[in-house]
Amino acid sequence: MIHTPNTFNDFADSNDPLFARIAMDIKTKGYSINPEALPLRLGNNLIRHLGRLSEKNFVKAGIGRDRQLMRNNFVRGDEICWITGESKVGRAWLHWTGKMQVYLNRQLFLGLFSFESHFAHYAAGDFYKRHFDSFKGEANRVLSLVVYLNPTWVPADGGELVLFTNKSNPEGIKVTPSFRTVVIFLSEDFPHEVRVTHRDRYSIAGWFRINSSTTVRVGPAL
Repeated sequence: MIHTPNTFNDFADSNDPLFARIAMDIKTKGYSINPEALPLRLGNNLIRHLGRLSEKNFVKAGIGRDRQLMRNNFVRGDEICWITGESKVGRAWLHWTGKMQVYLNRQLFLGLFSFESHFAHYAAGDFYKRHFDSFKGEANRVLSLVVYLNPTWVPADGGELVLFTNKSNPEGIKVTPSFRTVVIFLSEDFPHEVRVTHRDRYSIAGWFRINSSTTVRVGPAL
């Protein structure tokens, strides 16, 4: 579930406009929201792959990690399926995020070391209450990445991501989970929530991590 990419030598992506926009946004405000930004072919392949997954591929999501993992339906109601790279489309997804990782490291010197991600399914009535993806000083998740896989989504379907960016805007920034929308933000800096959805809602949630291992502690793995 955690992937440490090899060197990506596709220098054509050094001028990728999406990666450049994300890097600038992260540098200036800490988050980046990009509608219809995921490459169309990759997005369509991910949707087809989702259609081939069965219910047994998904497990109820929890809170915390490893031995501290617990399930709390009051906080979140989604179910997840980790992307391991065993499928062709999984490898394509990890290759694309790997190139993003290399680009952001070159531009922002973040020291991103690995990446983990999963499909997320919210059934009608599901939600995820306000939370952080990482807490100050834990030095694990640095950047959170969300990509939406929902064609023909309309406002009445609900399920918005709400990103709380500053105290002057207590309502937060609402992001409709429309197909190919790419959201990325600093994991420690921005609390966020998923509003109640009124139909099946699919996305990929991922996290770029630094190497938090030391001589006395090994960084967490999934």
